[in-house]
Amino acid sequence: MLKSFVLSQFLFFLMIPVVYGLETDAQVFVNASVKLDDMTKIQARRIFSMRQTSWPDHSLITVYVMESSHQTHKVFSTQLLGLFPYQLDRIWNKLVYSGLGEEPIKVKNEQEMLDKISNTPGAIGYLLNNLQIDNANVKIVFVTEG
Repeated sequence: MLKSFVLSQFLFFLMIPVVYGLETDAQVFVNASVKLDDMTKIQARRIFSMRQTSWPDHSLITVYVMESSHQTHKVFSTQLLGLFPYQLDRIWNKLVYSGLGEEPIKVKNEQEMLDKISNTPGAIGYLLNNLQIDNANVKIVFVTEG
């Protein structure tokens, strides 16, 4: 029984890229004021789960995300963070309802995400890598496994 459960969970996780779209991956974007070129997956999880609220230079982080049902958010959370959207929702709800933190700012679409990141110093968000970004106020931060 346990063996079949483990096998079913393994097969489920193999299907995630198929369900959420293998054709594109998400990338982390930040405002040009952020002095980072890369971060680890652990750092990205801490930032997007609202557990890290400032950059290494002590400037504040403003986190932008899309609704949990948005396809870009699903791709980002599963492929890049390794978390399901509902897991992020639970983390944010726990912070808000316990009074220990805030949830990220939600945007409606990719264009609004790009606008918010480009106009907010210290901002971070994500976009699909198949989008052509020609904006001097944003840059890609590469997420590494380390």
